[in-house]
Amino acid sequence: MAKFLSIILVGLFFKILVFEPSTLIAENLSFSSISVEGNKRLSDEAIVNYSRLVTGSIISSEDLNDAYRKIVSTGLFKNVSFKQSNQKLVISVTEYPTVNEISFEGNKKFTDEKLSSFIETKSRFVLAPNTLENDVAELQKVYKNSGRILARIQPKTINLSDNRVNVVFEIYEGSVVEIETINFVGNRTFSDRKLRGVLRTKQASVFRKIIQKDNLIDERISLDKKLLTEFYKNRGFADFRINNVNAELSEERDGFFITYNITEGPQFSLGKIDFISAVKELNASNFTSFSNLKSGEVYSPTDVKSNISKLEENLQAVGFEFIRVRPTVIRNMSNLTIDLKFVFEQSDKLFIERIDISGNTATLDRVVRRQFFIVEGDPFNSREIKAAADRIRSLGLFSDSFVKVLPGSRESLVVIDVKVIEKPTGSLTFGAGYSSEAGLGGLIEYGEKNFLGRGQALSFAINTGKDDQLYELSFYEPMFLRNDLGLGINLSAKDTQRQNAAYDTDSLNFGPYIVFPVGEKSNLKFQYSLEKTNLSNPGDVGSIILNEVNEGSITSSSMGYVFSYDSRVFKNNSQNGFAFKLGQQFTGLGGDKTAFKTTMKAAAQSNTFKNDLKLSAEFEAGILTYTEGNSRVIDRFFLNSRKMRGFEPGGVGPRECLNGECGVSNNDALGGENFAVVRFEAEFPLGLPDEYGLTGGLFYDVGNLWSLRKINNDVLYEDGAWRQSIGASLFWRTPIGPLRFNFSDVLKKEVFDRDESFDLTISTRF
Repeated sequence: MAKFLSIILVGLFFKILVFEPSTLIAENLSFSSISVEGNKRLSDEAIVNYSRLVTGSIISSEDLNDAYRKIVSTGLFKNVSFKQSNQKLVISVTEYPTVNEISFEGNKKFTDEKLSSFIETKSRFVLAPNTLENDVAELQKVYKNSGRILARIQPKTINLSDNRVNVVFEIYEGSVVEIETINFVGNRTFSDRKLRGVLRTKQASVFRKIIQKDNLIDERISLDKKLLTEFYKNRGFADFRINNVNAELSEERDGFFITYNITEGPQFSLGKIDFISAVKELNASNFTSFSNLKSGEVYSPTDVKSNISKLEENLQAVGFEFIRVRPTVIRNMSNLTIDLKFVFEQSDKLFIERIDISGNTATLDRVVRRQFFIVEGDPFNSREIKAAADRIRSLGLFSDSFVKVLPGSRESLVVIDVKVIEKPTGSLTFGAGYSSEAGLGGLIEYGEKNFLGRGQALSFAINTGKDDQLYELSFYEPMFLRNDLGLGINLSAKDTQRQNAAYDTDSLNFGPYIVFPVGEKSNLKFQYSLEKTNLSNPGDVGSIILNEVNEGSITSSSMGYVFSYDSRVFKNNSQNGFAFKLGQQFTGLGGDKTAFKTTMKAAAQSNTFKNDLKLSAEFEAGILTYTEGNSRVIDRFFLNSRKMRGFEPGGVGPRECLNGECGVSNNDALGGENFAVVRFEAEFPLGLPDEYGLTGGLFYDVGNLWSLRKINNDVLYEDGAWRQSIGASLFWRTPIGPLRFNFSDVLKKEVFDRDESFDLTISTRF
């Protein structure tokens, strides 16, 4: 009985919704004609074609039901019904209106053009209720992501003639609801301030009108959970977990209070590390030297993955193509250690059938393909595929990229499927800058990171200051000849009328170069430089600079190299590590003079006290030797405030003073042909919320600048003398760039050195 009643109810429901009463009673029908009524915009033929019904054929009730769904699914009709008249079928429709125009009212945060880009409803298209509903939800999301969770969107339609409507989105934006505090429950090892620094989401700060990271965005919270988990696990907390994240709105509905409830768990160190081979012809002990993990170190999954990559790379290098390294971890709760086993085992013998690339409408296939160091037919290596995916992301040409491994045409083959989403790669930058050394300046720069879709970089910049003008044009091909060889060209023109020097300078430079990696953390750059420089317009200067001005224009042709090594994990937010750079330049391949110039810089950095204290030490030195001709003031080294804090530009080193007395107008800084500087610095938190971006620092500098090939009796300090300075720094990370305030005190100097107690550097871009 229940089944019988269900069949009757379904039949009545279908009849009421689809058909008029007393129509289409027969189970199987055949129509001599099909007509349409109620349509004004679409033709009869188009609607009949949507139904897929054919006259003269036998049509069942299921066919009619399918035809109804097909017409409704077009999204063009408000109502659809079928009528039977003898052997004729009449399809009656009511069309949705057409959008005449779209407008927004009450919006101040976003322009009409910006809001229009988020909605699917368009002028001259059909207005469907579900589309309008989706548009409202999308606009609500846009305002929520900007911190205006109280925003209300109300769509309204104004009926016009010919079944047209105007659509108006009435918007109440409301005020910004920011994140007032981010708290943590369950953290014992790290402070709330330290953990807040890990998250992308920030508390509201003094820059709340500029910073947009203090708004509650669901996607950002998901990223923060991942970042927080990685932070703990890479510091040995293998059992760390986030129990929940609670975002509570204040009673006044003007701020969020976010609380992370976490369980840290114990901190583990590495215990015993074993290398085990499950492959008969492979001796695992031969590869232990390629791992830098040591017992007693804090356990880090990132370090383990890095070591696995090194091991597999070396396995491939000696011919073991189908061997993978599988890590096995064993927790020892008694002594809080993790025993680690690297198991060398046979993997499936898979080969790459092809590499498919899609989504790159503007970028050439080869730009993506050359990020793979394997080609079709090579053995499949999951580590190399992951590394290629990382290289594609690091290009900076795509907003997102996906690399998947799909089955090939045979069991032994796989297909690498690459999908990318392109983003704009051109930029036009207007900037301003200030430093106590150069004064106020401006910048206009155009850059394109994907020139002609080839992955090449092209930029042009005009940098002007109160007394300086610099024009630069540069081009760089990162994979010249389709390998790791980079090719670049720099062109520059500089004109300087320095108020702190009694002469003007102008120069032209042409500098091609090539660069290529020589190791995982090092590269080598070979460069050529053709430069024409000129000193002019001397003022009240001594004989040294006057003679250099009288030399006129000098053309120099140089060849050199720069070797760079950097072991720090993150280049932009560097952690513990060591960096080294050595450069040598030979001048004399034609031109007017012959010289050797050597520069070297070494830096070491260590984070301690739970990464709150950053200690760094730097050593920098240079030697300039002329074998034909003499150096000029624009060729020699100077210790500016970036090299030696506590002194004015040109305030240290050899200088010419008539009769041994240096006055305001009788004091020519000549620079030196040798210099050496050692800088020590400690940066630490000030106890303020991380959102303020303020940290403090202490520094100690010791340096020397000496040696001139050509001197006279009025030149002082040519033999050199070591200067020392100490000071405190205030670092301020602002939305307009990093600011650094140096307050210095000179411990040791020479009589006519010029020191300064305060230095400010601002780098501004907007």
